[in-house]
Amino acid sequence: MAVTSTYTVKGMTCSHCVNAVTEEISALPGVSGVQIDLGSGGVTVTSAAPLGDDAVRAAVDEAGYELADA
Repeated sequence: MAVTSTYTVKGMTCSHCVNAVTEEISALPGVSGVQIDLGSGGVTVTSAAPLGDDAVRAAVDEAGYELADA
């Protein structure tokens, strides 16, 4: 059963930003989909099991952006 989680990423301003964040989050184990709304910074992640916030935060940091606190 797939799990959907939502996050907000700060600092994304263009399609390159979206691609960088998508690539890093997609590389996390079990992730099957990433959808990003550039306007709001909203990120919806579909995965096989719940992801740890630390793993998502590390992926977003690696892309050069910041995960907003929930």
